[in-house]
Amino acid sequence: MNNQIPIYAHRGASAYALENTFKAFEKARQLGADGIELDVQCTKDNCLVVYHDMDLFRLTGLNKKINECTLEELLNLSLGKHFLRRFSKEKIPTFEQVVEWANHYDMALNIELKETLLENQKALIDMLQRLELPRGSHFSSFHDELMRLVKMQRPDFQTAILVTKKFNWAELPMQSHIDAVHAHKKYYKQEYFDACLAAGKGLRYYAICGKEPYLNNPDPSVIGWITDFPNVVAKAERKKIKTDVQL
Repeated sequence: MNNQIPIYAHRGASAYALENTFKAFEKARQLGADGIELDVQCTKDNCLVVYHDMDLFRLTGLNKKINECTLEELLNLSLGKHFLRRFSKEKIPTFEQVVEWANHYDMALNIELKETLLENQKALIDMLQRLELPRGSHFSSFHDELMRLVKMQRPDFQTAILVTKKFNWAELPMQSHIDAVHAHKKYYKQEYFDACLAAGKGLRYYAICGKEPYLNNPDPSVIGWITDFPNVVAKAERKKIKTDVQL
């Protein structure tokens, strides 16, 4: 019986292609990922785009914040690291384009809502009211306020809180607007499994590289892996499935 845990490619297959680009998303699909993790920011003119940093400098060389630029300005930028961007054809995708691609291939999306949406919640609400996503898709954020907004607007969408060391795990049972927890793999410990079990919420772990020993026998609370290496994690899971069949 195949009980494989879904694998979400972090910013696409970002170990093999430039993060949060269609090249990375396509590579993840080719490598057999079950879904894509991506980051959504808001522009100066209320458009949603897929980009991780609030500051544009790391991947575009432009010393501006993403919410200081219009969509037209962003679409004219080439993406890449250092001098390589001079030869790059990669552009910042719009969220609408990525959703269209995901629906076409039935590719689940793990949509992380970033800090610029705290300042422009109307753009998020407008998007949520008309949004259709593939099965297995969900929203995540470090910002509890955004998860409350998503659940209020679209109770049919699953939400997940990204936790930091300040997070109070004991409060999980009271957080009805949260369906799951996303945590760094350093939180792969019994106390956090127990907290999620008590709250009736699943766990997805990120920063997974495929060499973790627990991939062969994950805790029942785990409902997803988030990784730069979807093919490596998938291979580790296939070993588990093969062992189960032999037993």
